[in-house]
Amino acid sequence: MNRYMGLTSNADDQPLYVDTTAPLHILLDSAAYRIRAATQFLENLAMRDEQTIDPATLQDLAQLCCIPLRDGCDVMDVIARRLDAAPAGSTL
Repeated sequence: MNRYMGLTSNADDQPLYVDTTAPLHILLDSAAYRIRAATQFLENLAMRDEQTIDPATLQDLAQLCCIPLRDGCDVMDVIARRLDAAPAGSTL
């Protein structure tokens, strides 16, 4: 695994990267923060009383949530690869 992995939510050039050698607890905190932020926003949107959102606005809001969710999933993928590569019984 390369040390730096481009986030898939980026444009084609991938200017943002994850340090795949960062401590696992830091990677987990980063992934959890992004996933939690997106899900909290979606929960708040779902609880709105007024359901008259313009379709274009709704599409923009969905895209806004996709970015941190993809980033969080990318970081979780790094964690999974690190755990899979760890020798059995190691504590990392």
